[in-house]
Amino acid sequence: MISVNGVDITSYVKSCKVSLQDLDSDSSVRNVKGQMLRDRIAVKRKIELEFAPLQSSEIKKILRAISSIFFYVTFIDPLEGESNKEMYCGDRSAALYDSRKELWVGLKFNLIER
Repeated sequence: MISVNGVDITSYVKSCKVSLQDLDSDSSVRNVKGQMLRDRIAVKRKIELEFAPLQSSEIKKILRAISSIFFYVTFIDPLEGESNKEMYCGDRSAALYDSRKELWVGLKFNLIER
């Protein structure tokens, strides 16, 4: 299950990978003994999405849902279960497979927690 600002996009998703990413402060370093001195300031989520072939109306629906600078995403988190996080979108790419049928393939993008 995944929705963006209440728009359910689950049925279009081909693959969904959720990563937990540690963010460290600039003071995280290794000492002279090689031991890590770590100052973790946050753990953020990144969702890598790839979509099945899409009609023009479907790809527009998805791209419009992620068009704001920041938006809320509801998804299944491997650590917390169902979660709702404020996120933003990385670069988006897709290929026009059939211009007569307006069929798009390979839509991919990442959603990154703010």
